[in-house]
Amino acid sequence: MNSLFGKTLDELQEICLYTGLPKFAAKQIADWIYAKGVTEIDQMTNLSLKARESLKKEYNIGRSLPVDCQTSIDGTKKYLFHYQNNDYVEAVFIPEDERATLCVSTQVGCKMNCSFCATGKQGFTRNLSSLEIVNMVRSLPEYEKLTNIVYMGMGEPFDNYYNVMKSLEVLTSSWGLAMSPRRITVSTVGLHERTIEFLRDSNCHLALSLHNPFHSERARIMPVESSNYLEEIIEEIKQYDWKGQRRVSFEYILWKGLNDTPVHSRGLVKLLRGLECRVNLIRFHTIPDTLFQTADEETMIRFRDSLNEQGIICTIRSSRGEDILAACGLLSTKHLKDEE
Repeated sequence: MNSLFGKTLDELQEICLYTGLPKFAAKQIADWIYAKGVTEIDQMTNLSLKARESLKKEYNIGRSLPVDCQTSIDGTKKYLFHYQNNDYVEAVFIPEDERATLCVSTQVGCKMNCSFCATGKQGFTRNLSSLEIVNMVRSLPEYEKLTNIVYMGMGEPFDNYYNVMKSLEVLTSSWGLAMSPRRITVSTVGLHERTIEFLRDSNCHLALSLHNPFHSERARIMPVESSNYLEEIIEEIKQYDWKGQRRVSFEYILWKGLNDTPVHSRGLVKLLRGLECRVNLIRFHTIPDTLFQTADEETMIRFRDSLNEQGIICTIRSSRGEDILAACGLLSTKHLKDEE
């Protein structure tokens, strides 16, 4: 059975023509499945009974609810979604003051194999479809409270570029969930060509997982650096006009004795000089089979201050959901497969 959810307006129009419905019915269907959030075709009451029966012969809505939820002592919630072929992915809901952010996944596992990430240790299974990505948003119990979405969960978004861009179209279009692209941030480890395409094709914010300003050191912990040079990507990013509301930020996990020295802070300043951006310092959360240790608080503060003094806006990101393995770098469903 094919699903309607996750489809663009153009695709819904094609479905209407294929099933004998008028083309304008596509907007009605989109309104039902996205704005109104129906889960059954029979709930689309402004479509004729004949039209609904025609759709039901080959289509369903295709939404699915999370199958599990863990709640942190800080209010963070980690939701588990069960998709086809016994695949599991996680999404993290983070409430804070006036904001409520959802961190979504884009792949089952990940190919990038960053040495500090639990998802990378899980290995790669497959890309998520636009349906599966948007489903994590629309099927969230707290959907009505959502203010922001970050593509920072399991997987590398730009390694699943087509489905990520399609999901962004559904999320931001007036016929879809009508979210502002300024409320959405997409993260990448730095796939060069896809980053350039994203800057051209989308109005959403960009976040780049940087973690080390030096090529050889970065390549040792992030294999992507061997074929996608950070310096070249940042030079491309600098060509873009960041003076409006769109933002670029850089994620930087600070490890003790590895990338936390004055040499590294000076390297970051040199790399990012002239670019209107923000650096988010992140505490490392230990994963199995790693010798990495997070930098101490004094070092983090000193590193942050050194960047701010050189004109690079830098903040220390607060850790959320660490007790339920929902913090940065901890998402993995490998344990579920191990238990089968």
